[in-house]
Amino acid sequence: MTKQLTVVKVGGKIVEQPEQLDCLLRGFAALDGLKILVHGGGRTATDVATRLGLTTEMINGRRVTSADMLRVVTMVYGGLVNKNVVALLQATGINALGLTGADMDVIRSHRRPPLPDGTDYGFVGDVDRVDGDRLAALLESGVTPVMAPLTHDGQGSLLNTNADTIAASVAKALASHYDVTLTYCFEHAGVLSDPADEESVIPLITPSTYRQLKEREIVTGGMLPKIDNALAAISAGVRRVVITRADALSENCGTSIEPDAE
Repeated sequence: MTKQLTVVKVGGKIVEQPEQLDCLLRGFAALDGLKILVHGGGRTATDVATRLGLTTEMINGRRVTSADMLRVVTMVYGGLVNKNVVALLQATGINALGLTGADMDVIRSHRRPPLPDGTDYGFVGDVDRVDGDRLAALLESGVTPVMAPLTHDGQGSLLNTNADTIAASVAKALASHYDVTLTYCFEHAGVLSDPADEESVIPLITPSTYRQLKEREIVTGGMLPKIDNALAAISAGVRRVVITRADALSENCGTSIEPDAE
């Protein structure tokens, strides 16, 4: 029987709130089977940058990463946030190991080129490959990887990389080794049919129902790329993707994104 693996992505809004983080990590520790945690930490990076006199520039919700900002996010993501999460997981009995993509060369990326309009995100990485074999070897040795949103280009440069992308890329790379569930934890109970009603969770989305939800404009805005990424993961062999609240991680709730029934 294929082993179960859960890849959990948790955003900075949760990582940076002690009570929410504690709840998330207790739920994570309670998950059955093998697991990997991928985290953000943007608010802390912005705070540290401000204290150092650096201005934070965002374009379409993405951080522009200058050489100085790269130093900040490396310290914050790979150091402060990552090691704090690792220490807290050790306290729950989870043998966690903090990683960036450069460690063991597990995630290689390239620097994103400037856009046609001239927009340059700086030292931001787009993932080229994930070494699923090396991550699987860690998992099989009893280690739980905790992955910071940093990758490298193989030429000595670290790159700031979107945590949602890292989580999806890791899940896809391990789909040939395990029965993988990818879980995105954020502040809502799931994908909502009415953004003002937390009870209006859509329990199941498949490629065909997603088309209908878009046509009827029930799902719009920032949720579209998240579901697009989820469906891409499904098509690459991930068994299912779950979008749910951090405090419901160990419960069977939220929105499940799965292939169409055959």
